Amino acid sequence: MLSTIAALIFVGLATLVGVFQLALVLGAPWGEATMGGRYKGAIPRHIRVVPLASAALIFCFAVIVLTRAGLALGGFRSLSTTLIWAVVLYCSLGAFLNFVTPSKRERALWFPVVAIMLICSLIVTLL
Repeated sequence: MLSTIAALIFVGLATLVGVFQLALVLGAPWGEATMGGRYKGAIPRHIRVVPLASAALIFCFAVIVLTRAGLALGGFRSLSTTLIWAVVLYCSLGAFLNFVTPSKRERALWFPVVAIMLICSLIVTLL
């Protein structure tokens, strides 16, 4: 039960992160809330491959979490036992980077989100 709740929270937050990243790809003026706050307004076009890759990765991670929790792709549950550690590692790194970023906006917005995703991914991993 707890694993299911944690997985659903993770997927909800991953969806939020993924939509944010896709909005950056489309030119949303939120550069100060990502990449250390380096860009004011929209991020440059040649950099937009980064949020595109991030969105793809985060959606893959959501599938891994759902699979590990037994909510999707049951035939891949044993593979998800290994892959879930990539999710935990990514969230750990993301939480750390969002905690130490020089961007106050990024730290205030994304550190709590990624920290909760880390906790949820650990619950799904360990239960």
